[in-house]
Amino acid sequence: MSQALNGRHAVVTGAARGIGAEIARTLAAEGARVSLLGRDRAALQRVQGDLPGTGHGVLVADVSDDVSVRAAFDAARAASGPVAILVNNAGQAESAPFLKTSVELWQRMLAVNLTGSFLCAQAALPDMLELGWGRIVNIASTAGQKGYAYVAAYTAAKHGVVGLTRSLALEVARKGVTVNAVCPGYTDTDILRASVANVVGKTGRSEADALAEFAVVNPQRRIVQPAEVADAVRWLCGEGAASVTGQSISVSGGEVT
Repeated sequence: MSQALNGRHAVVTGAARGIGAEIARTLAAEGARVSLLGRDRAALQRVQGDLPGTGHGVLVADVSDDVSVRAAFDAARAASGPVAILVNNAGQAESAPFLKTSVELWQRMLAVNLTGSFLCAQAALPDMLELGWGRIVNIASTAGQKGYAYVAAYTAAKHGVVGLTRSLALEVARKGVTVNAVCPGYTDTDILRASVANVVGKTGRSEADALAEFAVVNPQRRIVQPAEVADAVRWLCGEGAASVTGQSISVSGGEVT
């Protein structure tokens, strides 16, 4: 790695596993001091122990709760200095037919996927404006770029993340801060494994057949790997992407063009 982010303080939400953990490892390898934010302290500490370099921290918080977010960012700032990079990765996906989508499910999807990104960006942005440099990367989804059946609430929330990305990018375009979204297709994560298990349970298909059903929507006929998503984030956080802002970059093998 290039150590291009040497000395930068990065906060990664949903960092305990999957895409978030891989992003944390990638940014740490680039020299960043990474604050890992999530709800499972033990899992976060396991990731922390695997990170290259030193000065990495663990923050336990609920991204959908304003008080919790503010406290976590205050602690991160006190331990590692002003936040220069924010990766809003925390997310949750649940499926249901539209007429069986409860208000509770709807609000839950908005709270974690959209409100969480809003609250964390509000908490981090003042530091970036003071520094005159910052990177906000929102991990959205191809569900923020197109529709999928049976996940109306999740899709609406991820479309909201893309809209938030575009609007905030324009607001801070002259401040040295870029705001972008990375939109993975079906990726090898706990969320996908839960979806596969759901298909197996409901249809009796084999796990391999269920997984193939998800892979077939990718023109490359494969499942995206977390490292591929993390590498897109790495690039967006570097100086070479200083003119890239307000974009929604699909990491999906061509599913969204």
